Amino acid sequence: MDISQIRFATRFDKVTGSAIREIFKVIAQPGMISFAGGNPSLDALPDAQVSDLARDVLAQDGKALLQYGATEGYAPFLQSLKAYVEKQIGVEVPAVLPVTGSTQAMDLLCKAMIDPGDTILVENPSFLGNLQCMKLYQANLVPVESDENGLLPDDLEKKILQYHPKMLYTIPTFQNPTGKTLPEDRRKAVAELANKYGMLVAEDDPYRDLRYEGTPCRAIKYYDRGGWVMFLGSFSKVISPGLRVGYIAGDAGVIRKCTVGKQSTDVHTANLNQAIVDQYLRRDLLPSHISSICEGYGAKMRLMLDCLEKFPEGVRFTRPQGGLFIWAELPERIDAVRMLSAAVEKKVAYVPGTYFCVDGAHLNTIRLNFSNSTPEQIETGMNIIREIIEQQ
Repeated sequence: MDISQIRFATRFDKVTGSAIREIFKVIAQPGMISFAGGNPSLDALPDAQVSDLARDVLAQDGKALLQYGATEGYAPFLQSLKAYVEKQIGVEVPAVLPVTGSTQAMDLLCKAMIDPGDTILVENPSFLGNLQCMKLYQANLVPVESDENGLLPDDLEKKILQYHPKMLYTIPTFQNPTGKTLPEDRRKAVAELANKYGMLVAEDDPYRDLRYEGTPCRAIKYYDRGGWVMFLGSFSKVISPGLRVGYIAGDAGVIRKCTVGKQSTDVHTANLNQAIVDQYLRRDLLPSHISSICEGYGAKMRLMLDCLEKFPEGVRFTRPQGGLFIWAELPERIDAVRMLSAAVEKKVAYVPGTYFCVDGAHLNTIRLNFSNSTPEQIETGMNIIREIIEQQ
C-alpha cells in the first residue's frame, strides 16, 4: 500500500495549518516588505543583554540549568514569576506554571479541559494560532459578536445560555488581529458571567505592556471572584520570542492538570531560558527595556495610521493604543486573499483577515503589523497597498 493512503487522526480533518506560516515562505523573498507577522523589531531584541545574563546564570548555577528540571518550573523563576504576575494584575494568584510560549499555555488548557464536541466561545476574529489549537482538540467554536470596543457582554451571555460552553477564549488588550482593547466595564462583566455560569475564561494577554498611549485597564482576572479566569502571558513580545518563555496563572487545580499534561509534551520549559527571564525580573530590567521599545513602536504605529488616512474612501481601520496590529476593512467588493497576490508581486505582504475568522467570513479585511518594518518600509509598503486598492 502506498504511504499516500495513510489515515491521519480525524482531529486534523478541519485543520490545514497556519496561513501565516505559509505566508512566511513568501516573505523570505529578498526585498519583501512584510506587514504579515507579529515579530518584534530586530532593534528590540536585547541580544547583548541576554548574552550577559546567560553567562551570569551559567556561572552561578550552570550544572543545574543544564540538567533536567521540574515540570513545575525552575524554582527561582517560579518565585519571581508569581510576584511579577500578581503585580501585573493586582491580585494574588494561587499558582503559576512556566510554559514554552503562551501558545503552549492554550494547548495545555485545552488538553486539560476540552473533550471532543465541547463548546469554546471565541472572539471573531481571533488569533489563528490558538483557533487552530482549539480545532485540534475538536472543540465546537462559536463566535461572540463584537463592536469597535471588542466582545459584547450581552451576546456573550446569550451564547452561554444557548451553547453551555466549557470555556471563553479572549485577548482583551490590543487584540490580535484587530488591536482593540476591551473596556473596563466589559472586563468586569466577563468575569461576573464566568462566575455566574461556571465557565472557564482563558484571558490571553501577551501584548499588555506594549502600550503607547491611553490608560491601562485592569485584567479580567482582577475581577475574578470564583477562580474561573486563567491568565495567560508571555515574555516573547517584550524580551524575545526565541526564548519561548510564557506562563499560565490561576486556579491551582487547573494548573496541576496542565502540569501533568506538560510532562508528556516537553517535560519542562528550558531551564536556561527560565533563568534568563528570572534575572530580568529580579534585576528589574524589564521596565526600562519595555519603555525603550515602546517609543519606537508607537512612532511606527502612528506612521501606519497616517498612511491609512490617505487610503481610498470606504476603507475603515482600527486605532489601537498599543500592541502590534492594525485591522483594516476594505470595500466589500475587494477580496483581500486575491489582492495578496498582487501585493506580493510588488514585494509587499500582509495577512488576509478571513484567516482569523471562525466562520471564514470578512474576505475584505487585512491585518497589518508595524513592529517589524522600518519607517521607510512602512511608507513604501502602505503606498503600494493603497495603489492596489485604488486599482481594485
